[in-house]
Order: sequence, then structure tokens, then C-alpha cells
Amino acid sequence: MTHAQLVEKAVHWLRRYRCGVVLSEQACVSGEMPDAIGWKRACHSVLVECKVTRADFLADRAKLFRLKPEQGVGCERFYLVPAGFLRREELPAGWGLLELRHNKIETVHPSAKNLRSATGFRYEMNLLLASLRRVEVRVEPQSITDFLKWKNRMAEYNRGSLPEGLAPAEEELNVFLEPDLTP
Repeated sequence: MTHAQLVEKAVHWLRRYRCGVVLSEQACVSGEMPDAIGWKRACHSVLVECKVTRADFLADRAKLFRLKPEQGVGCERFYLVPAGFLRREELPAGWGLLELRHNKIETVHPSAKNLRSATGFRYEMNLLLASLRRVEVRVEPQSITDFLKWKNRMAEYNRGSLPEGLAPAEEELNVFLEPDLTP
């Protein structure tokens, strides 16, 4: 199993874990480059770090944002490793453990759900904004706003109605636009 293959598995796992937005291997200003990170409702983030060698795991533990966990991203944080690779006792405080067994990811140890600090939240915002800027550069000369409103243009080209199978933006399912009802 290569690191890239494990990252791909992590992305699929985050989608099944009900993350609506998932990014992989995108850098933020802190120097952290999550292998995979996803967001659920209420800006709840889930980090998955993939390790295929013990040397990589040990090197990861020495990074500044691991030594100072308040600088790390992720409300929940997991290591994804091949089965039998790590013991729970080796995990940083609060981290969860996912293992790949027979091509299936199993949760061996759950993560705490409150690991992200205000600093970590700012780094996540930086990561999201930097990623959004990368998209904007790729859709130029169009603005990102116009790109996101492509359905409006599709309706214009289609004499006022959307092509079959497309819903208007106000009917689009987007949990990130729903109010957070948690106390």
C-alpha cells in the first residue's frame, strides 16, 4: 500500500463519515499539510493523517504542530495505518486510530471531538481560503463568484429554465447553509 493509495482511502472514509467538503494534501500557513481533512456541519473538522512506515509516524510526532497540538487542525484527529502498525498507547492525547484491514477501514480507537483550538480554526480557514484561491486562479478570467453561479448562466442559455436534472440554488441541499442548532 502506497501513501497515495492510503490518502485516497482516507478521502473516501471522510465522505462516508459524512464530511461534505473534503480536501487532501493542501497546505496552510502553519506548515501543516493534512493528508486528508473534511468538514461536517457546524464547521466540525476531521483530520486523517496517513502513515505507511513507522519512520514516517515517528517523524510526524516531531513536527511543531504535533508538539504544540493547539496549533494543529481538526476537531477530530486520526491516524490511518495498515493493521497492526500502531498501538493505542503510541497515539497523541485525544487522537483516534483507523486501520486498513482487508481493504476496509476500521475504527480501532475513536478520536476526541474537541481537539481544535481557536488557532487551529484560523489555520483551517487559511487552508480553505488558499484552496479556494487555487480554484479561482484556475477559472480565470471568470471570477469565482460567477463560476459558482454557473446555474444562472445555464438558465439564461436555456431560455429561463434550468436544464433537466439541475435544481435552483435555493433548492440545492447544502448543510453548510443550514443554521447550527447545537446549544
